[in-house]
Amino acid sequence: MNFISVLSCLGLALTAAAAQSPKPCVSPELMSGGFTLMDAGGLYMSTGTVSYDAIGQRMRVRNFPLVGNETFPMDQLILFNQKVYYEIDWSKLSCKKKALDTTFIPMQVPSDAKLMGQVFMGSSSLWGMGVLTNTWYGELPQNGQYSVVFTEIGCIPVTWSMYTPASGWVALSTFNWVLGNTNPMDYSPPFFCGKAELEENETPDTFFTALQSLAKQTKEQE
Repeated sequence: MNFISVLSCLGLALTAAAAQSPKPCVSPELMSGGFTLMDAGGLYMSTGTVSYDAIGQRMRVRNFPLVGNETFPMDQLILFNQKVYYEIDWSKLSCKKKALDTTFIPMQVPSDAKLMGQVFMGSSSLWGMGVLTNTWYGELPQNGQYSVVFTEIGCIPVTWSMYTPASGWVALSTFNWVLGNTNPMDYSPPFFCGKAELEENETPDTFFTALQSLAKQTKEQE
């Protein structure tokens, strides 16, 4: 095979690869990063860190929600494999155990998601000036819907947004992802959570409403 034939075959292979539509993907198994969260009304904001273990289907979220003019440190252990999550209050050594709806797991594109489009965030003019991303959307229980943005290379989550009639729109942006976890104990409930009883709710929380839960509790106390 001569040089021209090799180039032709390579060109055809690249063209075929480019013509393929993006497929739903799953993020790396162990990841840690930062996030910001905001509801549509701007009444609830939060920033913090997140660690994720896909092998055990669990997540640890430490955030600092801003409700009104006050900031409330918050620690959550989210166990998708057990369909529960814990709200941990270290100042009182107390713990709440709540039911979790695992229909949507944030570190993967659901297999039934639909592709909205593919775009460069930043610029594609020069290497390093942008990143190729895929935007997906789909439906959630209770007449909800979501959209997610993941990088084409590596399947790294960039943004999530969700809507339900009960909670309205919630948007979450992530940054500074690194591969790996530094503390395996992040995924074990503290000793004082051992006696926590599951709180029964008519509708289990989702990943998004779990992050909003402190704001909901604050409003109920006002």
